[in-house]
Amino acid sequence: MAALACVAFVSLGQWQSRRAEAKRATALELERAEGAAPIELAPGVLDAAALVHKRVAARGVFVADRTVLLNRLRRARPGYEVITPLRFSQSQWHVLVNRGWLPATERAPPEVRTPGGEQRIVGIALARLPRALEAGAASAGRVRQNIDIAAFGAETGLELAPFVIEQHSAADDGLARDWPRVDLGIERNESYALQWYSFAALALVLGVIMSFRRGAAR
Repeated sequence: MAALACVAFVSLGQWQSRRAEAKRATALELERAEGAAPIELAPGVLDAAALVHKRVAARGVFVADRTVLLNRLRRARPGYEVITPLRFSQSQWHVLVNRGWLPATERAPPEVRTPGGEQRIVGIALARLPRALEAGAASAGRVRQNIDIAAFGAETGLELAPFVIEQHSAADDGLARDWPRVDLGIERNESYALQWYSFAALALVLGVIMSFRRGAAR
């Protein structure tokens, strides 16, 4: 019994270690992307798997009337992350751009300045927008908690690329783009792994003690 428990605990520890290693690789990929030359995106069917966590650039025009504000705290201050579709030049394809953060004001929702004309947006491609806690049904309207790319495409009728660009290039729009470092939870996985390995060691020690006691009782 103790041996089975030991094997199970070791397996769980290895699983958490693998998760930590995968997240560490993702963190390194994001760090390298910051200094890499951007991949120029062309309209059409894009391979999200090949682009996620890469530095990318897209040319197009913002569809300002489809802008959505996501409720987000920044340093304990309420505000919004501004999400606007960018229509690729000479195409009907779009990509969602997380343009930056805007503090909340007495006027709700606040006015958002959107640059007109063709823009070149440089940033990091992300598989999805970070999700916030949402009670009840998914919100709709201009101010929301979350956006699902596929659902937003169906709602608006826009042909959307299957990823989001987190904008890092400068723009005259008054938005803050000092993006907080993504918490991948590496330390948490390492802590869980250590916990499972400790349980395995404890099970092994208890198994040895019980074995000695059974031998002494004979």
